[in-house]
Amino acid sequence: MSSFHWFLPTNGDGRHVANVVAAAGVARRVLTRPASLAYLGQIARAAEQSGFDAVLTPTGAACEDAWITTAALLSVTERLRFLVAFRPGFLLPTLAAQQAATFQRLSGGRLAVNIVTGGDPAEQRAYGDTLSHDERYARTAEFLQVFAGLWGPTRLSHDGPHYTLTDGGFPSLQAPRPDVYFGGASPAAEAVAARHADVYLAWGEPLPDLVERLRRVRAAAAALGRSPRFGVRLHVISRDTADEAWGEADRLLAGMDPEARAAAQARFTTMESVGQARMTSLTQGLAALGSAYDQQVAPNLWAGIGLLREGAGTALVGSHDEVADRLAELATAGFDEFILSGWPHVEEAYRVGEEVLPRFAARTSAAETVPALG
Repeated sequence: MSSFHWFLPTNGDGRHVANVVAAAGVARRVLTRPASLAYLGQIARAAEQSGFDAVLTPTGAACEDAWITTAALLSVTERLRFLVAFRPGFLLPTLAAQQAATFQRLSGGRLAVNIVTGGDPAEQRAYGDTLSHDERYARTAEFLQVFAGLWGPTRLSHDGPHYTLTDGGFPSLQAPRPDVYFGGASPAAEAVAARHADVYLAWGEPLPDLVERLRRVRAAAAALGRSPRFGVRLHVISRDTADEAWGEADRLLAGMDPEARAAAQARFTTMESVGQARMTSLTQGLAALGSAYDQQVAPNLWAGIGLLREGAGTALVGSHDEVADRLAELATAGFDEFILSGWPHVEEAYRVGEEVLPRFAARTSAAETVPALG
């Protein structure tokens, strides 16, 4: 059973591509809709009404705090879950578990967490975190070990290189442990995902590359007796016809401020994130191509978003049927969860929910009813 989630732009929204980090040089003129509680509530309600299961809330210096923002949105939604992103190096696992337990109880179990180890050395240092890439993943692994252990019926004692606690835990505050979503493309990240993730997330890449990563993490997890789910993070530009969709992609491409784009591209080369390096590699040579359609790196997969935006830098572009087809192919390949977004996030939540999700459901239900050949 596939699950679809939407994105909550807590740095602001608009009709043009915007980055989610303060240091990327994004022209503020594109963020014409401030991330007010009223506006974010509109997006959350649109996602809920359109059939999405959860909304991903990002983390970073340019965003409102994900814990506080999502807690404030509980009262304007009924069933929508909140996928709260945070960096484990900035929060003790004991406090994170207490916050999560409180959120679960007050929301009726509507929390999931997205663990972001980090990838930009400058932003990490700005927060006071000086660990190297692999050291951060080692800390993340220990964080998740402690975090999970705190949800047991007895108190936890732990003595490790990053965390030490005696009789830790909150037995009187029992609540369902939230699912742990986790991404990362380096060997260190995949090792953490295999051991600790409930859902392993990847940014959108050509299908063979995604399948290779899925098989690798699945095999490593199976060796540990685990079977995580797998998800993909993508932007979506879906319209009644393919020509309309690619026209919208051209509009977004034309709206990318040249100076902001150059600053972002220069900044990406300084980052340690292997996932960001993979996104950046997809954009090589794209700037010289004249149209978004020519910037496809796989059928209906446009990499031009990554010319400006850090992180998830690809979009599915096409008719509603084409986008549903590509998502169904991902589902067939073993991806269970999809985190989607589009600009602006209110209008596009309705569009994708009303046009793409029903088509996807029809394709996957038909595939499940086809008898096996034999």
